[in-house]
Amino acid sequence: MIVSLLVCGSAVSAQSSEPSNTDWFHDARWGVMTHYLGAPPSTAGGAELTAEQWNRQVDAFDVPGLADQVASTGAKYLLFTLGQNSGHYCAPNPTYDKLVGIEPSKCSRRDLIADLAKALKAHGVRLMVYLPSGAPAADHVARRKLGWLWGREGGWQLPGEPVGGRLVEFQRNWEAVIRDWSLRWGRDVSGWWIDGCYFADAMYRFDDPPNFVSFAAALKAGNPDSLVAFNPGVKVPVVVHSKREDYTAGEINLPRLAKAVEACTGRWLERDGVKVQFHILSFLGTTWCGGDRPQWPDDKVVSLTRQLAEKGGVITFDVPIQESGLIPQPFVQQLRAIGQAMK
Repeated sequence: MIVSLLVCGSAVSAQSSEPSNTDWFHDARWGVMTHYLGAPPSTAGGAELTAEQWNRQVDAFDVPGLADQVASTGAKYLLFTLGQNSGHYCAPNPTYDKLVGIEPSKCSRRDLIADLAKALKAHGVRLMVYLPSGAPAADHVARRKLGWLWGREGGWQLPGEPVGGRLVEFQRNWEAVIRDWSLRWGRDVSGWWIDGCYFADAMYRFDDPPNFVSFAAALKAGNPDSLVAFNPGVKVPVVVHSKREDYTAGEINLPRLAKAVEACTGRWLERDGVKVQFHILSFLGTTWCGGDRPQWPDDKVVSLTRQLAEKGGVITFDVPIQESGLIPQPFVQQLRAIGQAMK
């Protein structure tokens, strides 16, 4: 733990004026995201999906096919979901299994992240990982065993359940789980996008751990140069949520994308004297991982991508993904149009 904190601390202190660890990300200018999950994003589904069904689905995932698709677009990175609310994760994690005690495990036997990283690397494409900051909200066993509570009235709060606070036990458990994955993959994972950091004042803004420092240290345990973003939710203009970030989460719904791009003033945003790479995450379909075809014409999406790149920003576009692991062709075509225009 001490070593991890020192590693993270040295990386952060190196962010004096203009940190260089985001240079590859800045030069990429744009990338692709998919939500491959046990249930649709931001829903309470997935209870009917057994561990064996999940394993068969992950085992059948067409890794070479997805890697070929992403490479054909010209994108230099893929942001891929490790899991979300249902409690199904697409890679093994003994620490998680020991803490949660669910048998058979809902962590897949196949390490899909490792396989994807290897296949993408052959094309010169980096892999980044999406993970929520909290326990799987729709898995009542996991959230109880991990010690997690929703941070405000309503939402994911269960009937009769108190509102969460600092959740020290949960944070230590979750950091241990994350550290397991990070050490497992090492430099094969180039970054993390951490969702749901909505209760930062109650959970992370403390001088002593657990805090943003220890959270970032766990994420960077296997790769001190990996990039980290903590998502505060949809904010226009985009904000820096923590000086421990390397790039902004930048979650933006498509209707507000043009306004968010317009509000960008340059490559860097600052918090407490630390510069953080400007980044936006939005979607091309009707919602996150939704729709049969892109909602906007190619020229409009290309124009906004160019505008942001000219200012020094980076944008990631979420597209649907099929159970097979492939992106529907209409979205591949639009991604290729972006890539061709951004050469």
